[in-house]
Amino acid sequence: MNIGVIRERGAFDRRVALTPPVVRRLTGAGHTVWVETGAGDGAMFRDTEYLRAGAQIAYSPAEVLQRVELLAKIGRPTAEELGLCAPDMVLMAFYHLAVADRSLVETLAGRSLTAIGCEIIQQDDGRLPVLAAISEIAGQMTAAIAAHLLRSSSGGRGILLGGTPGVPPARVVILGVGSVGFAAARAAAATGARVAAFDRDPRKLRHLIEHVPDAETYLADEDAVADAVAGADVVIGAVLEAGTRTPHVVTRAMVEGMKPGSAIIDVSIDQGGSVETSRPTTLAAPTFVHKGVTHFCVPNFTADIGRSASVAIAQAMLPYVLTIARQGVDGALEKCPELARGVYTLRGRRP
Repeated sequence: MNIGVIRERGAFDRRVALTPPVVRRLTGAGHTVWVETGAGDGAMFRDTEYLRAGAQIAYSPAEVLQRVELLAKIGRPTAEELGLCAPDMVLMAFYHLAVADRSLVETLAGRSLTAIGCEIIQQDDGRLPVLAAISEIAGQMTAAIAAHLLRSSSGGRGILLGGTPGVPPARVVILGVGSVGFAAARAAAATGARVAAFDRDPRKLRHLIEHVPDAETYLADEDAVADAVAGADVVIGAVLEAGTRTPHVVTRAMVEGMKPGSAIIDVSIDQGGSVETSRPTTLAAPTFVHKGVTHFCVPNFTADIGRSASVAIAQAMLPYVLTIARQGVDGALEKCPELARGVYTLRGRRP
């Protein structure tokens, strides 16, 4: 099969969907991989590395899209990119359709394209393996972001995240203990911060305690969340309901009751946000302040860790790309139920 990867054109996105080692696996299995020149530059993967891995270099996205049957991408395809796709092409990407413009679905349908959402590929046990790979990185990043937001020069409370002898640590409240929340709790606890984690699933809380014994865990209900948010120095929103818009678990009133200089990191913003006052920001202007509370709401902020994020995503996507390349899309969806759960459109139609 002809497989393609093009440069991510989202603002400040330094990631690439397929890395040279993954391309080597694909070409070694007999497939042809077309890579747009410069596609890996942001992640420090050069064209020469792709060539050594057996890839073919193309000099425009159009050249790639006109040659391939399967495109691996990270950000959702643009209207211009979709306009270059041949009917029946398969496009794997993080679509987050719950918050996407309706015209995207209409274009996918109109061009008879098969769209597979990496964020909703789901195993029998409910795990989202491709999303989890990038979520773990996002969770780890929150500790460094929180430490920065708490600095006085950032408008924060002037608190050291982990404290020091005689100086108490910051209180970090984490809402949701999936892949993001678990990694965030582990990273924050490692700094010495006081961590309180909330979830509705006792199994997730039990799993967290087994690995992060210093974390405090709570079953989430509105009153308990409200009390914790009021006393928090940092709130990390890590709530996910796969395939749907994230509910607001932190209300405007809760935010307005927080301490001045406290911070919110709403990782759920990719799916609409778990905090009522959140709105998408960018890596160029990552924060805004509402009633004295700093909000960090950058969708896909792992784009700023281009190399690590690319490696994680490419490795997680590889088995599914290989399955489609070997079996064709129909055979792959029949043999791999978790991949079938990730289909938004099949030749333009909703399954």
